[in-house]
Amino acid sequence: MFTMNKLKQISFTCGKFQNCLRSFSDVNNAVNARHTALYDFHLKHGGKMVNYGGYLLPVQYVDQGIRASHLRTRRQGSVFDVSHMLQTYVRGKCAISCMESLCTADIQGMPDGTSSLTVFTNSNGGIFDDLIVSKVNGHTLYVVSNAEMKTQDMVIMQDAVDRFKAQGKDVNLEFLPTSDQSLIAVQGPEAVSTLEKLLPKSYNLDKLYFMHTSLGEVAGVANCRITRCGYTGEDGVEVSVPSTRVQHVTEALLDANRSLKLAGLGARDSLRLEAGLCLYGSDINAETTPVEAGLAWLVARRRRNEANFPGASHILTQLQPGTKQIKKRRIGLVMNGQKQIPPARAGVQIYAKDRNVGYITSGCPSPSLGKNVAMGYISEDLKKPGTLVQLKIRDTLYEATIVRMPFVNSNYYINPNK
Repeated sequence: MFTMNKLKQISFTCGKFQNCLRSFSDVNNAVNARHTALYDFHLKHGGKMVNYGGYLLPVQYVDQGIRASHLRTRRQGSVFDVSHMLQTYVRGKCAISCMESLCTADIQGMPDGTSSLTVFTNSNGGIFDDLIVSKVNGHTLYVVSNAEMKTQDMVIMQDAVDRFKAQGKDVNLEFLPTSDQSLIAVQGPEAVSTLEKLLPKSYNLDKLYFMHTSLGEVAGVANCRITRCGYTGEDGVEVSVPSTRVQHVTEALLDANRSLKLAGLGARDSLRLEAGLCLYGSDINAETTPVEAGLAWLVARRRRNEANFPGASHILTQLQPGTKQIKKRRIGLVMNGQKQIPPARAGVQIYAKDRNVGYITSGCPSPSLGKNVAMGYISEDLKKPGTLVQLKIRDTLYEATIVRMPFVNSNYYINPNK
């Protein structure tokens, strides 16, 4: 399916971001790291810059710690710089069939102006990356994928386009350089009402439901792509803005609502963990299938029937009732006892009756719950919520309970007619 001599040069497991802060490199080691268009703006506002995904980004700001920033997002709202993500346009009569040859989504069946979370899969059913595909129309797709996997994803998509073109099919790619196009996420209860202040009166966000996308003018900047989604579990949007105007738009958002503040990677990660969302390279990777990761819903019904995506045979076998092909399953955990107990970070082993039954992939103290939470993988027979297990942290066993995720209720703006 892919050009293997290219893919062999790329690491697919990418396990650098193992917990809330573990992957944040010291800025002194960031000689080769790139800047987003908001780099100087972050410094001006007291951003503590770290190397993440090859970019210097703020982990937090001097005026508030990670916990305060996290809670502000849940209660009012925050603005995040996510310009390190890869933004791509796929165009042409065969754009949909080209992307469907790589992922599990039913892009063909999506209405225009809607988006879907999906995954690139490999021939064994493992996950190459998770991404959001927006169907602008029948011949134009807008794709946002992970910064850590940028080089890999560009190879995967370019190889597919080259393969289709070699067959005389109409499809083209446009990768948007960070220097040209930026991406900011506005998240929280006051996020959308704040953005509305910067939109023309004719632009109505009431009909822009969760996972819907459209073009709009923001703070006088034309052709900004507004997608109602995010990585926090809160209502909010991601706004794609020309890099020359992204500081202007960010300043306009902060000026429009003084309750909103800038937030960094630290709060973004604890928010996504509370929301039960996976981090690629930690919670999912090329050795994990969508079924094992609790993401079977990403394999659309039509795609199951057609069985024409990479790794379909293995994934569809795992989806069969009573299958014995699933050995592990992603689960959520809440640690029992006092708040003073240490959180379970990535790599902590899970035990049941003195038997090693799994491992933690992400964990941190939950600012919203006041408890330590984590997610990880456990033997298939022990996945049931309510099951008590022990987590081995520095040679001491601590009790935890398997729970359903998300850990906190999501506040997505869902179409009431669905």
